[in-house]
Amino acid sequence: MKIQTTTFAMLFAGFTFAGSGSNKISKQEYVEQWKGVAIEQMMLHDIPASITLAQGILESASGNSDLAIKGNNHFGIKCHNWQGKKMYKDDDTKNECFRVYKTAEESYIDHSEFLKNGNRYAFLFDYKSTDYKSWAKGLRQAGYATNPKYPDLLIGIIEDLKLDQYDNFSKVETRKLPSIVAEKNVKPEVKSTIKTNTHQVYIHENGVKYIVAKKGDTFFTIATEFGLKLSQLYRYNDFDKHKDVLIPGDVVYIKAKKRGSIFKKEEIVVEKEISLNELSQSYALNIKSLMRLNNITDDETIIASGRKVTLR
Repeated sequence: MKIQTTTFAMLFAGFTFAGSGSNKISKQEYVEQWKGVAIEQMMLHDIPASITLAQGILESASGNSDLAIKGNNHFGIKCHNWQGKKMYKDDDTKNECFRVYKTAEESYIDHSEFLKNGNRYAFLFDYKSTDYKSWAKGLRQAGYATNPKYPDLLIGIIEDLKLDQYDNFSKVETRKLPSIVAEKNVKPEVKSTIKTNTHQVYIHENGVKYIVAKKGDTFFTIATEFGLKLSQLYRYNDFDKHKDVLIPGDVVYIKAKKRGSIFKKEEIVVEKEISLNELSQSYALNIKSLMRLNNITDDETIIASGRKVTLR
C-alpha cells in the first residue's frame, strides 16, 4: 500500500489533460470511465464513490501512471501477502513490490476489500457514505498516506469535479436480504446482492430490483440479459424522454417501480435542484404517481432546491 503520496501522483493531481490530441486521460474522462464501478463498490461496501474516484485520480494520475498502465493498479497497493503477478518500482524506497491485476476493475475491487478488511480502517465505516470529508481525513489518520495534505488533496479533487453527486446517489440504497441461495465462497459483504449474469442485482429499500449500468451497456443488452422486452424496460424506468443512451452509473430498474399512495404519506425537502425523472429513479417511485401527489402536470418539471415533495 502506498504510505506516502508519490511525487508523480501529486504532480498530476493539479492538472487536467486534454482529451483530444493527447494520449493522456483527463480527470473528467477518468470519472466518466470509472464512476459506474465506484458507485457499485459503494453499494457493496459503503465506501463513498467520491473517495474511491478521488483516490484513483490522485494515486494513478488519472490512470496515466506507469503502475496503472502496466499493472492495472490504480490505488498504489503494494504486495504484502499477494500471491498474484507483481511489478517493481521505486516509491518510498527503491524497487518496491506492487500488485498487478488482470483488469483495472479488479484494482477497484481489491481497494474496497483492502479498506473493508483492514482493522485500522474499521472506524471509517462509522461515517456515512455521504461524509467524504471525514473519510478523507480518516484515511490520513489511519495511515493510508503520511502526507499531511492528503485529505486536502482528496477533498479538492472531489469538490472541483463535484464527485459528491455520486455519494448523494446513495439515496438508492440496498437492504439486507435473507439468504436466497447458498453459493460457495461468497464473501459476507456480497450477501446484500443477488449474482445474476453480468450484473449485480440490488434491492431498493422500496423492494424494487435494479442494476447499475456499466460501460458498454445499452437498453437492448440489459433487456436481453434479464429476459425483458424493450417496452417493459422503458416502462419500468422513468428516464428523461430525451435520453438515448445509458452511461455508467445509471440506475436501471428491472421490475416495475412502486406507485404512491395517499394513505401513507411521506415527504422530503429537496436538497438540490433535481429533475422529476431523476427523483423518480432515485426513490423507485412511478413518475405519474409523483406528478399526481404533487399536482405537477409536466414530466419535464425541475424541482427547485428547498421544495417539499410528497413521495407517497
